[in-house]
Amino acid sequence: MSIVYITGAGVSAESGIPTFRGQDGFWTVGSINYTPQEMATRDMYQNYPDEFLLWYFRRFAAYRNVMPNDVHHWLSDKRLITQNIDGLDGKAGNPDYIPIHGRLDKVTMLHQQGELVPLLDAPWEQVVDACPDLEDDQAVKSALLDAFRISKTSLIPEMGHSLKPFVLLFDEYYTDLYRMGEAEQWMGEATQFVFMGTSFSVNITNIALRAAIMTGAEIDAAYAEAGQYGKWRSDADPETYQYRGDWLQKSLDLLGKTKTGLYPDSFKNSA
Repeated sequence: MSIVYITGAGVSAESGIPTFRGQDGFWTVGSINYTPQEMATRDMYQNYPDEFLLWYFRRFAAYRNVMPNDVHHWLSDKRLITQNIDGLDGKAGNPDYIPIHGRLDKVTMLHQQGELVPLLDAPWEQVVDACPDLEDDQAVKSALLDAFRISKTSLIPEMGHSLKPFVLLFDEYYTDLYRMGEAEQWMGEATQFVFMGTSFSVNITNIALRAAIMTGAEIDAAYAEAGQYGKWRSDADPETYQYRGDWLQKSLDLLGKTKTGLYPDSFKNSA
């Protein structure tokens, strides 16, 4: 049996990282002047790089001292595709997980979409060292522009020179830089898909569901954020992905000890 695990922000909630679409989530809170859907775009990076980088720096600041929880450790030897950019699966010891939306601790030089370019260590700590007061937005913006090689005069990132966070943005698409081809291979080989802590609001979950439906693979889902757990049938409508199985009216604790035994008991703590 080949099992692929696909995880979302709910898995990292126990570690203290806000979920993206929860009440205090990053996509809900946004920034003072822009919605998250406006902020997390290539267009914003290219036209307002100081605002863009400040927003992602605040994400980094929320992640920098966070450690993986029991679920990350339990998943450390699994075939894992994660939507999370926090890098906690790597910290937990998974040597080959696919961060399909990127990693906030890495950057690339600005490039055309579809190009394969090297990943570099992100210079966030350089900004921390340069700013005694991290609450001073203007000082942090200035340090960010220096660290990411963007002119303070033009405020225009330069192709092949300026640095861009290695994060898949709303106006970008999955490419092999994000290991999409490898993810598709894993999904094509899978006999079972296990979704954990995802709201199913992103493209990769729809892609995975369609792959499972096409191959007849078993689909299990655990919603860490909502505290709801269930199983999809593989004959679900591929156009609407409507759930046709019976919801498991059990706590995650019970689910963790029954069925196939796929879930760690500790995952109940991330609900």
